[in-house]
Amino acid sequence: MSNILGTMFSYLRIPLFASSGLAALGSSLLYFKQNDIIYPANLPAGARTNVPTPEQFNITQAESIKFPTPDGETLHAYLLRPPTPSLRKNITLVTFHGNAGNVGHRLPIGKVLSESLGCHVFMVEYRGYGLSTGSPDENGLSIDGQTALDYVRNHQELRKTQIVLYGQSLGGALVVKLLQTNEQAGDIAGVILENTFLSIRKLIPSVMPPAKYIAYLCHQRWNSEELMAKVTDKGIPILFLSGRKDEIVPPSMMKTLYETCPTKKIWKEFPNGDHNSTVAEAGYFDAIWEFLVQEVLKGRRKENFKRGDTDVDRDELWS
Repeated sequence: MSNILGTMFSYLRIPLFASSGLAALGSSLLYFKQNDIIYPANLPAGARTNVPTPEQFNITQAESIKFPTPDGETLHAYLLRPPTPSLRKNITLVTFHGNAGNVGHRLPIGKVLSESLGCHVFMVEYRGYGLSTGSPDENGLSIDGQTALDYVRNHQELRKTQIVLYGQSLGGALVVKLLQTNEQAGDIAGVILENTFLSIRKLIPSVMPPAKYIAYLCHQRWNSEELMAKVTDKGIPILFLSGRKDEIVPPSMMKTLYETCPTKKIWKEFPNGDHNSTVAEAGYFDAIWEFLVQEVLKGRRKENFKRGDTDVDRDELWS
């Protein structure tokens, strides 16, 4: 697994903002060019056209999918299927990536989640990234996230599975927004957040220190802290994965987001994990496995028994 993840890091050694040096060019640049800074979809070079395929990572149970958004864009995604499901009650992880690269760069993660953990993995890339059309901004990515979630909900194969939202960095901010707007639907079985910030405005002083006094000009908000506090469904468990050596998102932000969370929450920290390498730390995927088995599957079964559902098998927690 270390070799696979090492390949991924060769793509993703890119900061959350394209370059902190841009802040020195002044407030006008921060305001008018902030989308280019926050969403460096062209990094690394060729990221808009060269999207790695599942075959390159020897992933055989995969499908490349394109589907439309309500506002006329076309999104690209990979659906990875578990060759031999190890979780007897099927789970679909809907994954949302960070702010650089494309979905193909995250295939090594998807491979572990699908082949080792036995989950369906729906990996979508935002508008303006990889093979998806359009240009990224907060409103557009919010539409993309909702469209991807609805696609899974209506997919003949996936709609009967337990849906878990999984976001890394910027993807975590999108997941928090999706959780807050979709919790009443009752079909989100769990949430996984990795190295996610409180808001872009609060993050600017850390990644672009010269711009801290003009952070108010940032119109790309991503107010995860505010939205997390509004979550009302106490039955949705959330797993927080924090790299304690994160050089982009201060670990204190993840801790504050965890403390703000009003629902059931699990904290896992990785002492040597930085912003991009936390996924490679020992115990990372073990933490996800334990969360899926103990909180998502077992927890949902307890709720089903309380409701008196008859189609739930107490013994079928895992194979």
